[in-house]
Amino acid sequence: MISNQILQEAIDGIKSIAGVDLFVVDLDGKVIVETAPSINSYSDSSMEFAKSPADSQEIQGCQFFKIYNDEQLEYVLICTGAGENSYLVGKMAAFQLQGLVVAYKERFDKDNFIKNLLLDNMLLVDIYSRAKRLKVQTDTKRAVLLVETDSGKDNNSLELVREAVSHNKSAFATAVDETNVVIIKDLAENQDVEEVEACARYVVAYLKKHGVEGVRVAYGNPVEEIRDVSRSYKEAKMALDVGKIFFEEREVVAYCALGIGRLIFQIPLPLCRMFMNEIFGDKNPGELDEETLMTINKFFANSLNVSETSRQLFIHRNTLVYRLDKIQSATGLDLRVFDDAITFKIALMVFSYMKHMESIDY
Repeated sequence: MISNQILQEAIDGIKSIAGVDLFVVDLDGKVIVETAPSINSYSDSSMEFAKSPADSQEIQGCQFFKIYNDEQLEYVLICTGAGENSYLVGKMAAFQLQGLVVAYKERFDKDNFIKNLLLDNMLLVDIYSRAKRLKVQTDTKRAVLLVETDSGKDNNSLELVREAVSHNKSAFATAVDETNVVIIKDLAENQDVEEVEACARYVVAYLKKHGVEGVRVAYGNPVEEIRDVSRSYKEAKMALDVGKIFFEEREVVAYCALGIGRLIFQIPLPLCRMFMNEIFGDKNPGELDEETLMTINKFFANSLNVSETSRQLFIHRNTLVYRLDKIQSATGLDLRVFDDAITFKIALMVFSYMKHMESIDY
Protein backbone atom coordinates (compact mmCIF):
# COMPACT_ATOMS: atom_id res chain seq x y z
CA MET A 1 0.00 0.00 0.00
CA ILE A 2 1.13 3.54 -0.72
CA SER A 3 2.47 5.37 2.32
CA ASN A 4 0.76 8.36 3.91
CA GLN A 5 3.95 10.36 3.35
CA ILE A 6 3.64 9.92 -0.41
CA LEU A 7 -0.03 10.94 -0.31
CA GLN A 8 0.83 14.00 1.80
CA GLU A 9 3.55 15.12 -0.61
CA ALA A 10 1.16 14.70 -3.54
CA ILE A 11 -1.68 16.81 -2.12
CA ASP A 12 0.75 19.43 -0.78
CA GLY A 13 2.13 19.80 -4.29
CA ILE A 14 -1.35 20.16 -5.78
CA LYS A 15 -2.36 22.77 -3.21
CA SER A 16 0.80 24.79 -3.89
CA ILE A 17 -0.30 25.02 -7.53
CA ALA A 18 -4.09 25.34 -7.25
CA GLY A 19 -4.47 26.96 -3.83
CA VAL A 20 -7.27 24.56 -2.83
CA ASP A 21 -7.26 22.46 0.34
CA LEU A 22 -7.50 18.69 -0.02
CA PHE A 23 -8.26 15.84 2.39
CA VAL A 24 -7.76 12.10 1.91
CA VAL A 25 -10.09 9.91 3.98
CA ASP A 26 -9.88 6.15 4.49
CA LEU A 27 -12.88 3.81 4.37
CA ASP A 28 -13.39 4.14 8.12
CA GLY A 29 -14.03 7.87 7.73
CA LYS A 30 -10.66 8.92 9.19
CA VAL A 31 -8.75 11.78 7.59
CA ILE A 32 -5.25 10.34 6.99
CA VAL A 33 -3.62 13.31 5.21
CA GLU A 34 -4.69 16.93 4.77
CA THR A 35 -3.33 20.23 3.53
CA ALA A 36 -4.89 22.22 6.42
CA PRO A 37 -6.70 21.45 9.68
CA SER A 38 -10.44 21.11 9.06
CA ILE A 39 -13.16 22.53 11.26
CA ASN A 40 -15.63 20.12 9.70
CA SER A 41 -15.99 16.40 10.28
CA TYR A 42 -16.04 14.49 7.03
CA SER A 43 -16.36 11.06 8.64
CA ASP A 44 -20.07 10.40 8.17
CA SER A 45 -20.38 12.11 4.79
CA SER A 46 -17.32 10.30 3.34
CA MET A 47 -18.57 6.91 4.56
CA GLU A 48 -21.99 7.55 3.05
CA PHE A 49 -20.38 8.66 -0.21
CA ALA A 50 -18.23 5.52 -0.24
CA LYS A 51 -21.42 3.39 -0.20
CA SER A 52 -23.05 5.34 -3.02
CA PRO A 53 -22.70 4.35 -6.71
CA ALA A 54 -21.34 7.78 -7.70
CA ASP A 55 -17.61 8.31 -8.36
CA SER A 56 -17.85 12.03 -7.61
CA GLN A 57 -20.37 14.16 -5.76
CA GLU A 58 -20.79 17.61 -4.18
CA ILE A 59 -21.46 17.31 -0.44
CA GLN A 60 -21.37 19.98 2.29
CA GLY A 61 -20.03 22.53 -0.15
CA CYS A 62 -17.08 20.28 -1.10
CA GLN A 63 -16.23 17.98 -3.99
CA PHE A 64 -15.94 14.26 -3.12
CA PHE A 65 -14.07 11.76 -5.35
CA LYS A 66 -13.37 8.03 -5.11
CA ILE A 67 -9.84 6.61 -5.44
CA TYR A 68 -9.65 2.95 -6.50
CA ASN A 69 -7.01 0.25 -6.18
CA ASP A 70 -7.79 -1.85 -9.26
CA GLU A 71 -11.58 -2.01 -8.92
CA GLN A 72 -11.61 -1.84 -5.13
CA LEU A 73 -12.30 1.46 -3.39
CA GLU A 74 -9.24 2.61 -1.45
CA TYR A 75 -9.74 6.27 -0.45
CA VAL A 76 -12.12 9.20 -0.62
CA LEU A 77 -10.64 12.52 -1.76
CA ILE A 78 -12.29 15.74 -0.60
CA CYS A 79 -11.62 19.05 -2.33
CA THR A 80 -12.89 22.20 -0.61
CA GLY A 81 -15.17 24.55 -2.57
CA ALA A 82 -18.33 23.98 -4.58
CA GLY A 83 -17.45 25.79 -7.80
CA GLU A 84 -16.31 24.48 -11.16
CA ASN A 85 -12.67 25.32 -10.35
CA SER A 86 -12.75 23.14 -7.24
CA TYR A 87 -14.30 20.32 -9.23
CA LEU A 88 -11.54 20.48 -11.88
CA VAL A 89 -8.79 20.63 -9.23
CA GLY A 90 -10.36 17.71 -7.39
CA LYS A 91 -10.72 15.72 -10.61
CA MET A 92 -7.06 16.23 -11.47
CA ALA A 93 -6.00 15.43 -7.90
CA ALA A 94 -8.06 12.25 -7.96
CA PHE A 95 -6.44 11.26 -11.25
CA GLN A 96 -2.98 11.90 -9.79
CA LEU A 97 -3.64 9.90 -6.62
CA GLN A 98 -5.21 7.10 -8.65
CA GLY A 99 -2.03 6.84 -10.70
CA LEU A 100 0.14 6.78 -7.56
CA VAL A 101 -1.94 4.02 -5.97
CA VAL A 102 -1.71 1.85 -9.10
CA ALA A 103 2.03 2.50 -9.53
CA TYR A 104 2.85 1.59 -5.95
CA LYS A 105 0.68 -1.52 -6.10
CA GLU A 106 2.54 -2.66 -9.22
CA ARG A 107 5.85 -1.93 -7.54
CA PHE A 108 4.77 -3.85 -4.43
CA ASP A 109 3.63 -6.83 -6.51
CA LYS A 110 6.86 -6.81 -8.52
CA ASP A 111 8.87 -6.46 -5.32
CA ASN A 112 7.24 -9.55 -3.83
CA PHE A 113 7.68 -11.45 -7.08
CA ILE A 114 11.40 -10.66 -7.21
CA LYS A 115 11.90 -11.66 -3.55
CA ASN A 116 10.16 -15.01 -4.01
CA LEU A 117 12.07 -15.56 -7.24
CA LEU A 118 15.45 -14.96 -5.58
CA LEU A 119 14.63 -17.20 -2.63
CA ASP A 120 13.35 -20.09 -4.80
CA ASN A 121 9.91 -19.83 -3.21
CA MET A 122 7.97 -20.33 -6.46
CA LEU A 123 7.09 -23.23 -8.69
CA LEU A 124 8.36 -23.00 -12.26
CA VAL A 125 4.85 -22.60 -13.70
CA ASP A 126 4.10 -19.80 -11.21
CA ILE A 127 7.27 -17.93 -12.19
CA TYR A 128 6.21 -17.63 -15.81
CA SER A 129 2.53 -16.92 -15.12
CA ARG A 130 3.28 -14.14 -12.62
CA ALA A 131 6.01 -12.71 -14.83
CA LYS A 132 3.51 -12.49 -17.68
CA ARG A 133 0.92 -10.78 -15.46
CA LEU A 134 3.50 -8.27 -14.18
CA LYS A 135 4.86 -7.74 -17.72
CA VAL A 136 8.34 -8.95 -16.77
CA GLN A 137 10.37 -10.36 -19.67
CA THR A 138 11.28 -14.02 -19.07
CA ASP A 139 14.07 -14.46 -21.63
CA THR A 140 16.14 -11.35 -20.87
CA LYS A 141 19.77 -11.71 -19.77
CA ARG A 142 20.11 -10.65 -16.12
CA ALA A 143 22.63 -10.54 -13.28
CA VAL A 144 22.17 -10.05 -9.54
CA LEU A 145 24.22 -7.59 -7.47
CA LEU A 146 24.35 -7.49 -3.65
CA VAL A 147 25.11 -4.22 -1.88
CA GLU A 148 26.40 -4.23 1.70
CA THR A 149 27.45 -1.33 3.92
CA ASP A 150 28.89 -0.98 7.41
CA SER A 151 25.49 0.23 8.64
CA GLY A 152 23.68 -2.82 7.22
CA LYS A 153 20.49 -2.58 5.21
CA ASP A 154 18.47 0.41 6.46
CA ASN A 155 15.82 2.45 4.67
CA ASN A 156 18.39 5.09 3.77
CA SER A 157 20.68 2.57 2.05
CA LEU A 158 17.79 1.01 0.15
CA GLU A 159 16.50 4.37 -1.06
CA LEU A 160 19.99 5.54 -2.03
CA VAL A 161 20.54 2.39 -4.08
CA ARG A 162 17.17 2.91 -5.74
CA GLU A 163 18.18 6.49 -6.53
CA ALA A 164 21.50 5.27 -7.94
CA VAL A 165 19.80 2.92 -10.42
CA SER A 166 16.70 5.03 -11.04
CA HIS A 167 18.21 6.52 -14.22
CA ASN A 168 18.48 3.02 -15.61
CA LYS A 169 15.13 1.36 -16.34
CA SER A 170 16.91 -1.97 -16.76
CA ALA A 171 17.76 -2.19 -13.02
CA PHE A 172 15.43 -2.95 -10.11
CA ALA A 173 16.45 -2.63 -6.43
CA THR A 174 14.84 -4.38 -3.47
CA ALA A 175 15.71 -5.97 -0.12
CA VAL A 176 15.44 -9.69 0.62
CA ASP A 177 16.92 -9.80 4.13
CA GLU A 178 17.89 -7.43 6.93
CA THR A 179 21.48 -7.04 5.75
CA ASN A 180 21.82 -6.39 2.02
CA VAL A 181 20.18 -4.54 -0.85
CA VAL A 182 19.65 -6.53 -4.04
CA ILE A 183 19.85 -5.16 -7.58
CA ILE A 184 18.48 -7.10 -10.56
CA LYS A 185 20.30 -5.79 -13.62
CA ASP A 186 18.92 -6.47 -17.12
CA LEU A 187 21.51 -6.79 -19.88
CA ALA A 188 21.34 -6.44 -23.63
CA GLU A 189 22.46 -9.35 -25.80
CA ASN A 190 25.85 -7.73 -26.46
CA GLN A 191 26.44 -6.87 -22.78
CA ASP A 192 28.16 -9.09 -20.24
CA VAL A 193 30.00 -8.90 -16.92
CA GLU A 194 31.73 -5.66 -17.94
CA GLU A 195 28.36 -3.88 -17.82
CA VAL A 196 27.58 -5.43 -14.43
CA GLU A 197 31.01 -4.35 -13.15
CA ALA A 198 30.37 -0.79 -14.33
CA CYS A 199 26.98 -0.77 -12.57
CA ALA A 200 28.58 -2.06 -9.35
CA ARG A 201 31.29 0.60 -9.38
CA TYR A 202 28.74 3.34 -10.06
CA VAL A 203 26.67 2.23 -7.04
CA VAL A 204 29.77 2.20 -4.83
CA ALA A 205 30.73 5.72 -5.94
CA TYR A 206 27.15 7.00 -5.53
CA LEU A 207 26.77 5.68 -1.98
CA LYS A 208 30.20 6.94 -0.92
CA LYS A 209 29.34 10.36 -2.36
CA HIS A 210 26.29 10.41 -0.05
CA GLY A 211 28.35 9.58 3.04
CA VAL A 212 27.73 5.82 3.26
CA GLU A 213 30.76 3.98 4.66
CA GLY A 214 32.09 0.49 4.08
CA VAL A 215 30.30 -0.06 0.75
CA ARG A 216 30.88 -3.46 -0.87
CA VAL A 217 29.17 -4.83 -3.96
CA ALA A 218 29.29 -8.42 -5.18
CA TYR A 219 27.65 -9.88 -8.26
CA GLY A 220 26.91 -13.25 -9.83
CA ASN A 221 27.20 -14.43 -13.40
CA PRO A 222 24.60 -13.28 -15.95
CA VAL A 223 21.80 -15.78 -16.66
CA GLU A 224 19.62 -16.08 -19.76
CA GLU A 225 16.29 -17.18 -18.22
CA ILE A 226 14.24 -15.67 -15.41
CA ARG A 227 14.06 -19.04 -13.63
CA ASP A 228 17.87 -18.92 -13.21
CA VAL A 229 17.98 -15.52 -11.50
CA SER A 230 18.12 -17.23 -8.08
CA ARG A 231 21.37 -18.91 -9.19
CA SER A 232 22.97 -15.53 -9.90
CA TYR A 233 21.72 -14.35 -6.48
CA LYS A 234 23.38 -17.31 -4.72
CA GLU A 235 26.59 -16.64 -6.63
CA ALA A 236 26.51 -12.98 -5.54
CA LYS A 237 26.04 -14.05 -1.92
CA MET A 238 29.02 -16.38 -2.15
CA ALA A 239 31.10 -13.66 -3.82
CA LEU A 240 30.25 -11.27 -0.96
CA ASP A 241 31.23 -13.83 1.69
CA VAL A 242 34.41 -14.96 -0.09
CA GLY A 243 35.38 -11.34 -0.73
CA LYS A 244 35.26 -10.53 2.99
CA ILE A 245 37.72 -13.34 3.70
CA PHE A 246 40.22 -13.20 0.84
CA PHE A 247 39.77 -9.81 -0.86
CA GLU A 248 39.18 -7.29 1.93
CA GLU A 249 40.70 -4.49 -0.14
CA ARG A 250 38.17 -4.90 -2.98
CA GLU A 251 35.02 -2.79 -3.06
CA VAL A 252 33.59 -4.83 -5.96
CA VAL A 253 33.84 -8.62 -6.09
CA ALA A 254 32.72 -10.78 -9.01
CA TYR A 255 31.80 -14.43 -8.64
CA CYS A 256 33.72 -15.21 -11.82
CA ALA A 257 36.92 -13.74 -10.32
CA LEU A 258 37.03 -15.57 -6.97
CA GLY A 259 39.65 -18.04 -8.14
CA ILE A 260 40.84 -20.56 -5.58
CA GLY A 261 39.00 -18.66 -2.84
CA ARG A 262 35.71 -20.10 -4.11
CA LEU A 263 37.11 -23.62 -3.84
CA ILE A 264 38.47 -23.13 -0.32
CA PHE A 265 35.18 -21.57 0.83
CA GLN A 266 33.39 -24.85 0.07
CA ILE A 267 35.80 -27.11 1.99
CA PRO A 268 34.43 -28.43 5.32
CA LEU A 269 36.26 -27.12 8.38
CA PRO A 270 37.43 -30.61 9.55
CA LEU A 271 39.25 -31.08 6.24
CA CYS A 272 40.82 -27.63 6.59
CA ARG A 273 42.11 -28.49 10.06
CA MET A 274 43.48 -31.79 8.77
CA PHE A 275 45.32 -29.99 5.94
CA MET A 276 46.82 -27.38 8.28
CA ASN A 277 47.96 -30.07 10.70
CA GLU A 278 49.61 -32.08 7.92
CA ILE A 279 51.51 -29.07 6.59
CA PHE A 280 52.42 -27.17 9.77
CA GLY A 281 51.82 -29.56 12.67
CA ASP A 282 51.45 -27.47 15.82
CA LYS A 283 52.78 -24.33 14.09
CA ASN A 284 50.34 -21.60 13.12
CA PRO A 285 50.98 -19.48 9.99
CA GLY A 286 48.70 -16.82 11.45
CA GLU A 287 51.23 -16.16 14.19
CA LEU A 288 53.72 -14.67 11.72
CA ASP A 289 54.48 -11.02 12.45
CA GLU A 290 53.24 -8.21 10.22
CA GLU A 291 56.67 -7.59 8.61
CA THR A 292 57.01 -11.25 7.65
CA LEU A 293 53.48 -11.39 6.20
CA MET A 294 54.14 -8.22 4.20
CA THR A 295 57.34 -9.75 2.85
CA ILE A 296 55.55 -12.96 1.87
CA ASN A 297 52.69 -11.15 0.13
CA LYS A 298 55.06 -8.88 -1.78
CA PHE A 299 57.18 -11.90 -2.77
CA PHE A 300 54.07 -13.65 -4.13
CA ALA A 301 52.90 -10.47 -5.90
CA ASN A 302 56.25 -10.35 -7.73
CA SER A 303 56.08 -13.99 -8.88
CA LEU A 304 58.82 -15.15 -6.45
CA ASN A 305 61.32 -12.68 -7.91
CA VAL A 306 63.87 -11.93 -5.17
CA SER A 307 65.46 -8.90 -6.85
CA GLU A 308 62.20 -7.12 -7.66
CA THR A 309 60.73 -7.86 -4.24
CA SER A 310 63.78 -6.47 -2.40
CA ARG A 311 63.67 -3.38 -4.61
CA GLN A 312 59.99 -2.70 -3.84
CA LEU A 313 60.53 -3.33 -0.12
CA PHE A 314 63.57 -0.98 -0.13
CA ILE A 315 65.76 -3.65 1.50
CA HIS A 316 68.99 -5.36 0.46
CA ARG A 317 68.68 -8.62 -1.45
CA ASN A 318 70.55 -10.43 1.34
CA THR A 319 68.03 -9.12 3.90
CA LEU A 320 65.19 -10.62 1.90
CA VAL A 321 67.06 -13.93 1.55
CA TYR A 322 67.58 -13.93 5.33
CA ARG A 323 63.84 -13.42 5.89
CA LEU A 324 62.97 -16.24 3.48
CA ASP A 325 65.46 -18.53 5.23
CA LYS A 326 63.85 -17.62 8.55
CA ILE A 327 60.40 -18.52 7.18
CA GLN A 328 61.77 -21.85 5.89
CA SER A 329 63.23 -22.59 9.29
CA ALA A 330 59.92 -21.84 11.03
CA THR A 331 57.58 -23.62 8.63
CA GLY A 332 59.67 -26.09 6.69
CA LEU A 333 58.64 -24.45 3.39
CA ASP A 334 61.06 -22.67 1.06
CA LEU A 335 59.04 -19.96 -0.68
CA ARG A 336 61.64 -19.77 -3.46
CA VAL A 337 60.49 -23.22 -4.56
CA PHE A 338 57.28 -23.06 -6.58
CA ASP A 339 55.57 -26.08 -4.96
CA ASP A 340 56.33 -24.83 -1.46
CA ALA A 341 55.16 -21.32 -2.38
CA ILE A 342 51.84 -22.68 -3.68
CA THR A 343 51.38 -24.75 -0.53
CA PHE A 344 52.09 -21.76 1.70
CA LYS A 345 49.76 -19.47 -0.28
CA ILE A 346 46.89 -21.97 -0.02
CA ALA A 347 47.63 -22.49 3.68
CA LEU A 348 47.34 -18.75 4.36
CA MET A 349 44.00 -18.65 2.55
CA VAL A 350 42.74 -21.73 4.41
CA PHE A 351 43.80 -20.15 7.70
CA SER A 352 41.89 -16.94 6.86
CA TYR A 353 38.82 -19.00 5.95
CA MET A 354 38.98 -21.02 9.19
CA LYS A 355 39.41 -17.87 11.26
CA HIS A 356 36.37 -16.29 9.60
CA MET A 357 34.14 -19.36 9.92
CA GLU A 358 35.08 -19.98 13.55
CA SER A 359 34.25 -16.35 14.40
CA ILE A 360 30.65 -16.76 13.18
CA ASP A 361 28.25 -17.42 16.01
CA TYR A 362 25.88 -20.15 14.90
